[in-house]
Amino acid sequence: MSPPYSSTAEAIALPSGHSAAADPLAVWAARAKAALAWARARPGLALAVFYLAVLAIALVAPGLLTRVDPQDADAARAFLSPSATHWLGTDENGRDELARLIHGAGASVGLGAAAMAISLGLGIVFGLAGGLGGRLADTVTMRLSDVLAAVPAVLFALLVITFWGDGPFNLILAIGIATMTRYARLVRTQTLLVRKAPFVEAAITLGLSRAAIIVRHILANAVRPALLLAVIGVGDKIAFAATLSFLGFGAPPPAPEWGGMLSIGRNYVSVAPWLVAGPALAVTFTVLAVTAVGREIIRRGEGRQ
Repeated sequence: MSPPYSSTAEAIALPSGHSAAADPLAVWAARAKAALAWARARPGLALAVFYLAVLAIALVAPGLLTRVDPQDADAARAFLSPSATHWLGTDENGRDELARLIHGAGASVGLGAAAMAISLGLGIVFGLAGGLGGRLADTVTMRLSDVLAAVPAVLFALLVITFWGDGPFNLILAIGIATMTRYARLVRTQTLLVRKAPFVEAAITLGLSRAAIIVRHILANAVRPALLLAVIGVGDKIAFAATLSFLGFGAPPPAPEWGGMLSIGRNYVSVAPWLVAGPALAVTFTVLAVTAVGREIIRRGEGRQ
């Protein structure tokens, strides 16, 4: 049996003697064979990639996966068990559960991705301020980071929502502030290392402006590890957003959203357990798939360094 492919480029390489221009069918056949071999060598990762591909379709064009209106209610269809007509059954209002899961992917993943962007953005700002702003700025930013780290993220997010009110925007902002600590510390540490690197000292010697040095040399190198870590962090933020939505702070009903669907479904778990199983599995599979693919991206990123 041939050894596993060491890289994607190696996996899609064409056999000798085949020309892409002369034999396009052979190109696609070779790529399909290579992809199948890669999937057999990494079945878990292949499954995660496939799941994320389907999830991407649900985000961009949910109509390609289901023609059913997620808001189409009919009391006569309430609590129908899974069948060929309704693959995941119906909810308390007779709405198709699968359609609501597919259309709810946009809100659920969107909340997590937006929260990740805010968390990473704040982390970069505070990390750079601590690493470049002198002793006072470093002390202030790191003490603030210590305070945030000392308070459980869920509790802090609930405090933010309590003062600012609920709703999707405040939920995103609360999660972003509550989870920025790890990125701020990582960027600060990398900034302190990079600013003393020989290439930065050479740039200073050549007379480059402070702004140019920060943007071209320090920022690019200090932020890269945080960006790689953020790939995995998206899964955590999706789960975090679902948790707060479960507590009633997310998108208001009847909008489909996994955390909100899970919160409502728990009231009917004895008569319709699929109302809990569907959104719970959606959140779980999404977090696992994002984490698996994120770890692979980080591994490849570290290999190129």
